[in-house]
Amino acid sequence: MHTIQRSLLQQLTLRSNGVPIYVQLRDQLLHAIGAGAAGPGDQMPTMREVAVALKVDLNTVRRAYDELERRGVISLQRGRGSFVSTPPPIDLAAQDRRTDDLAKRTLALAAAEGVAAEALGLRILALASPSPDPSTQESLS
Repeated sequence: MHTIQRSLLQQLTLRSNGVPIYVQLRDQLLHAIGAGAAGPGDQMPTMREVAVALKVDLNTVRRAYDELERRGVISLQRGRGSFVSTPPPIDLAAQDRRTDDLAKRTLALAAAEGVAAEALGLRILALASPSPDPSTQESLS
């Protein structure tokens, strides 16, 4: 198994928090790809490898991979495997809709977890900034 595939497999964990397993897998793989753990053209671990490593049903992993393919994050190539897709050209209107959708889902999740929207926003800004503003860091402590 290649280093990227092994690295992705090692990052996957399952929790008993009421979130369906396929959603946990999908979100963790999305996060790993977004964080640069795998780039365009890199091969993903096979569905079978993920199922065996996490001791889950193969159909559960397939559902997560299918959702990633529908979103255009990966491409499933019969007989070859799954690969991280090259991001499509940016459509600003579509990007705005996706950003709004992601923000709404994130805010809903934060509310369900008891996290204030303002605190979440500050934390996201701090994490996204290459060199955070010292005043923002103080308010996060």
